[in-house]
Amino acid sequence: MKNQKGFTLIELLIVVAIIGIIAAIAIPSLLRARVSANESATIGDIRTVISAQAAYSSTNGGLYEGTWACLVAPFTCIPSYPVSSPTFLDSQIAALTAKSGYNRTSLVLAPPGSLNTATQSKSSTAQYSYLATPVAQGQTGVRGFGGDSSGVLCSTNDGSQPPVNSSQALVVGGICSVLQ
Repeated sequence: MKNQKGFTLIELLIVVAIIGIIAAIAIPSLLRARVSANESATIGDIRTVISAQAAYSSTNGGLYEGTWACLVAPFTCIPSYPVSSPTFLDSQIAALTAKSGYNRTSLVLAPPGSLNTATQSKSSTAQYSYLATPVAQGQTGVRGFGGDSSGVLCSTNDGSQPPVNSSQALVVGGICSVLQ
């Protein structure tokens, strides 16, 4: 009689079943981790925008910027801003495209009537909001986020865009809970 080596069909089925059980346990955890990472990155980006706009405001005579490209290249918008001076925002955040599983949008109030175009950007604004909603609700993110010129950062639990009033400021309370 020959000495046969190899696995029996039962042994192979047991190994496949064990791999399937491990995958069933691990995959949901990995998806939750990805959603959590996307949300953390988005919160960080909104905080970055709030800080960048605050710094820009101090350079731009107390007004915020309505054109996000000006935060990347402020010397093109603020008269007499030195070309060698630092920028305020990364171009990836200012692009307002989907990033980290979230769609990004911006709302700005119309420029104030009395701009000093010798020292202030022509696209200045008194108020802005930066909003982010999940690209695929439940898969890339669960909550919606927003930040505005008051420095407030809030989230909605259903992934919807946080509400804003006619001045483009976040409406805090109700469906939009302030994050600390």
